[in-house]
Amino acid sequence: MTVITVDTPADVLARDALTVLQPGFRGTEAPDWVLRLLAEGLGAVALFSRNIESPEQVARLTAQLRAVRPDVLVAADEEGGDVTRLEARGGSSFPGNLALGAVDDVKLTRAVAAELGRRLAACGVNLNWAPSADVNSDPDNPVIGVRSFGAEPELVARNTAAYVEGMQSAGVATSVKHFPGHGDTGVDSHHAMPRIDVGLDTLRDRELVPFKAAVAAGTKAVMSAHILVPALDPDLPGTLSSAVLTGLLRAPRERGGLGYDGLIVTDGIEMQAISAAYGIERGTVMALAAGADAICVGGGLSDEQTVLGLRDAIVRAVREGDLPAERLADAAARVRDLQVWAAERAGAAGTVSDGSDIGLEAARRALRITRRAEFTPLTEAPYVAALTPVANIAVGDVTPWGIAADLAKLLPGTVTGTYPGREVEDLGAEVFAAGLLDEAGDRTIVLVVRDAHRHRWMSEALAAVVARRPGTVVVEMGVPQAPATGALHIATHGAARVCGTAAAEAIVGSV
Repeated sequence: MTVITVDTPADVLARDALTVLQPGFRGTEAPDWVLRLLAEGLGAVALFSRNIESPEQVARLTAQLRAVRPDVLVAADEEGGDVTRLEARGGSSFPGNLALGAVDDVKLTRAVAAELGRRLAACGVNLNWAPSADVNSDPDNPVIGVRSFGAEPELVARNTAAYVEGMQSAGVATSVKHFPGHGDTGVDSHHAMPRIDVGLDTLRDRELVPFKAAVAAGTKAVMSAHILVPALDPDLPGTLSSAVLTGLLRAPRERGGLGYDGLIVTDGIEMQAISAAYGIERGTVMALAAGADAICVGGGLSDEQTVLGLRDAIVRAVREGDLPAERLADAAARVRDLQVWAAERAGAAGTVSDGSDIGLEAARRALRITRRAEFTPLTEAPYVAALTPVANIAVGDVTPWGIAADLAKLLPGTVTGTYPGREVEDLGAEVFAAGLLDEAGDRTIVLVVRDAHRHRWMSEALAAVVARRPGTVVVEMGVPQAPATGALHIATHGAARVCGTAAAEAIVGSV
């Protein structure tokens, strides 16, 4: 092994290595190891639903962190809609991107993002790994879906830009994701390596359009994707590719790049697309060498030894010549620049509008309702049946979804049944439908589905129920690709709590 002599002092290397890491941790208070590493140079920490009980608790937690390091970046992936951390246990007060894209009112998107930014800022969060700027061109995409503003590049672009402007007006930096675009994938990068086999012209006309808009809007960060795009790099995924991060994202516009000069942060380095093929230490070094400035590591890896191992791997890579010291110093400097920006804007959010109903207003406007002539608004308590697919890792299995609770408030006596996919598959659609009708009795059935077009068991069960009971109300809370069916069909464009509220209002005729 050849060891390269590096003039940078060991303590500076170690501090820079810590500066570029963005780890998570467990618990609702900061562990001692996090506080100690903050004092030693750790540049950021990440909060997930496991760290959050209430806004007041998060504010205490972030104050605890800033008592040690006032300029620390506190990150979260608070997209609103299906992917929420602040409201993981009750559901989001804001619809997600697909609902905003369905409305396609940039003033509304900007206002929603600004209000969400104010709530993040009030808790002490100053970096949001959002929004998703992916063009959801593949409706069967297992991980993006309602997290995208839509399938049309210009629509996604204008709403991405509005979101960036709104969120950053509250002093919270946005990190648009997942560059160069995760929308045309049939694989979830949490589990394996997705691949996008399209030409460069298609990438420029589709995937890159929203990212160009985000850069023009001044986004402070861009998150890389763990996806293989052979038109850009036949060998390495975006996160590890200098062709993608440096040759495309950073390159000047006159040379065909996006001319981006802000922070590049990776998607979770522990995700299987990277960790299974490269390991997290090697993946971290490769990402930094390719042009990334910050390493997100927080999913299931939230312990001191992981962080120290990454720090040491970075330092060792510099000493052995695998990572130029100048590249590490540049990455750390970009993190510190963002820390300065965030510190200067602390307090920019102003007063949180506790009574704001901007999220519910947006959810109401996003509804797409198809009524048959015989449908009349419900006045008696129905039977709500939720067909529940397995949630992807980004959404998680903590956050409740559906409309039963809201309908029960409007129609007391509402009865609810939850039917997991495996259970329905085992029964078969016809047997399931017969059993459901027996359980519902004379009550109107409200069938709640999520991405029915993606799940054969769900679409077959839905068809069997509606065939037997044409007066069924259908609420689609995923991407509305399947044809509208039932006496009343409501597409909410997402499963946020406010989307359920808006759908329940429509069922009783109050909107």
